[in-house]
Amino acid sequence: MTKAAQVLSQASYPPASGFTGWNNSYRKRLLDLALAGVLLIFLSPLLVIVAIGVALDSSGPVLFRQKRMGKDGRLFWVFKFRTMTHDSTGNGLKITRAGDLRITRFGRLLRKTKLDELPQLFNVLRGDMSFVGPRPDLPEFLESLTPPQADILCLRPGITGMASIQYRNEEQLLANVEPEALPRYYSEHVLPVKIGIDLEYAQRAGFLSDIGVLFGTVRAMLG
Repeated sequence: MTKAAQVLSQASYPPASGFTGWNNSYRKRLLDLALAGVLLIFLSPLLVIVAIGVALDSSGPVLFRQKRMGKDGRLFWVFKFRTMTHDSTGNGLKITRAGDLRITRFGRLLRKTKLDELPQLFNVLRGDMSFVGPRPDLPEFLESLTPPQADILCLRPGITGMASIQYRNEEQLLANVEPEALPRYYSEHVLPVKIGIDLEYAQRAGFLSDIGVLFGTVRAMLG
């Protein structure tokens, strides 16, 4: 049995957490498709500008991709604009904290404004992600989920979510943690809390609450 299958076997169907029907409904999927399509059209000039900025700032590919675990334990490639030097994006620490020397000058701006996440609009179109949901994480951080926590894999991951808003300053939170302690600290002190927040939200999620999360994300970015 693969690691993904082992984790997924801990989840309950239907989820014991009592998720609303909205979470995995066709209506939510239609909203995702419509919104992603419209945004890609209107934001295409910005996507081009950001891509040029990444290319001019440092050598390497414009896009960064990394395997994450999504709904039903399925692995997929998540896309971002590259914010680190190319020789460091595939090696070393997989958790980023404030002051990380691997981050480029333009990358710092992208991460602060969350513009590095824009290519995930394509993940939404592909069905890998939704606009609102738990952030997709690295498989290695999801291998030891407890049965209640594993219910998070019954949800399609999102570009943003309630935990994303509450942990919008996560990199600053991790800044005082020693590099070698980052994976354990994240697994034991950050990830469980984020999962709890997203599981609680999924119990009351609906169209209006998702719209509220999207507006809350915009306010957090501008704040």
